[in-house]
Amino acid sequence: MKKKLIAPVLLSSALLVGSIPVNVFAQPVNSSEISSVQASKEWNEKASVPFFVKEKVAEKFSSSSSSNALNYLKKNEDKTGIKNPDKHLKVKSIQKDELGMTHVRFTQAINGVNVEGSEVIAHFNKNHELVSVNGRTNQTLAFEAVDTTASISREAALQAALSSVNAPEELTYEPTAEFVVYPFEKKNHTAYKVNVNFMGDEPGNWFVYVDAKSGKVIDKFNGLMHADEHKTQTGSGKGVHGDHRELHITRVKEENSGTKFALADYSHENLEGIFTYDATSDWDSSNDTLYMGNSAAFISDYDRAAVDAHYNSEKVYEYYLNEHGRNSLDGEGMAINSYVHMGVDYNNAFWNGRYMAYGDGDGEFFIPLSAGLDVAAHEMTHGVISHTANLAYRNQSGALNESFADVFGALVDDSDWEMGEDIMAPAAKADGVTRLRSLSNPNSVIVSNPQRAAYGSGVYPDHMDEFYNMPLNVDNGGVHVNSSITNHAAYLIGQEIGREKLGKIYYRALSVYLTSNSNFSEARQAIVQSAIDLYGEGSEEEAAVQSGFDAVGIQ
Repeated sequence: MKKKLIAPVLLSSALLVGSIPVNVFAQPVNSSEISSVQASKEWNEKASVPFFVKEKVAEKFSSSSSSNALNYLKKNEDKTGIKNPDKHLKVKSIQKDELGMTHVRFTQAINGVNVEGSEVIAHFNKNHELVSVNGRTNQTLAFEAVDTTASISREAALQAALSSVNAPEELTYEPTAEFVVYPFEKKNHTAYKVNVNFMGDEPGNWFVYVDAKSGKVIDKFNGLMHADEHKTQTGSGKGVHGDHRELHITRVKEENSGTKFALADYSHENLEGIFTYDATSDWDSSNDTLYMGNSAAFISDYDRAAVDAHYNSEKVYEYYLNEHGRNSLDGEGMAINSYVHMGVDYNNAFWNGRYMAYGDGDGEFFIPLSAGLDVAAHEMTHGVISHTANLAYRNQSGALNESFADVFGALVDDSDWEMGEDIMAPAAKADGVTRLRSLSNPNSVIVSNPQRAAYGSGVYPDHMDEFYNMPLNVDNGGVHVNSSITNHAAYLIGQEIGREKLGKIYYRALSVYLTSNSNFSEARQAIVQSAIDLYGEGSEEEAAVQSGFDAVGIQ
């Protein structure tokens, strides 16, 4: 056995989900002209300016991609709007992909402090030529002085954040505080971005922005990514629907109780492991233990939710590894942890920023949510998103977060284009509620939450003409409802080019081009460019992407 059977400790910093409201994405341009787009009005249109510049810079550069990118940006301030890029950009990551392209991701900073929501990505082809730059920047920083000192301590900011979200005494993990510049309500605030995570009847993965001068809460939102309201040796088990499952488990010898078997999978090279825990109807995950059985066969009724969660986690892991070369949610082999029997009659599943949690359902609307392979893929994809584009979980960027999770849910569970069909209880089916969402026909599903339904037609939209304009306090601005518009675009594209190509294009857009505040228009551009990268300009694949987004009214 490779390690002790205890809950793996995550030493990395908290997974940050995002920040300010979304804007629009400029259309692609050549080296001699820049297309203008109608931006949605904000307090200052220069506080979050998107751009996408396409051109081939063939001059000889140094061997450093980051230096090459900065040299280009310094020479082309008029095209990007970035003043003094060598002073205001910090390298966040450098990624080389399977096409031989290199992508340098920068964060904008002032006095070394990151500007929330401002990222720039420079893209080089395999010949080390710069071919495009995209992202968004806060251009007010070139003209406005920002005091990046703090008048309050980190501890004071943490206390203000905890109080503002009514956090319980018991937290899932230690809260984190990142010092940022945060554009909000006519001012660039210096703030602490605090992440607070806790469980309970109303679990939270809150992001709270506390003014570093006054100590007042500027803004906050709950970034808990959930399915929606209304989951070595060889062992085996029986799933929620009675399916026989082959499982990777671990034999454990305990002093007082002899040999037991744990749902702990160490069989995958360079992966910390796949672990399934029993929450025992509680919300405190800190004391939970690995799911254990007296034999290698997990066949009791109580075992079924754990069997499916463990089995489905491996299936999703294998999909990302085999289709996209991605080793776990972070791409670096992090442990995949699932908790089952979460809460009592809990009608939800969610990714809380570090693990998957599955309720058992109330038996009337839902059965145990771990029964759905698409649900597991959806929740685990939220983890992938947190480690790639990190789409902010509100408004259009949040709807994209949900949509990408749905799309990959449908790609992993490729039996249909529906979400949640395997977790509906008999009573719900009798009432005609047979799935949560439909990528193929969104309008066929009723928005069952009356508060959300009041902002639109009452069914899930499949076109921008049906967009639900929700406030942030309703579904985080419509993340679960408006996602069906981009879901339908993906379905239409998949019908033309097939699931495999759809997955490759969408994964590339997510991991290479999108940034935390990308909106629907930016997603179209990112997905189009990904199709061009993979299959060529003017290809059938590019045409299918263009057609799919045209059909749902996203320009």
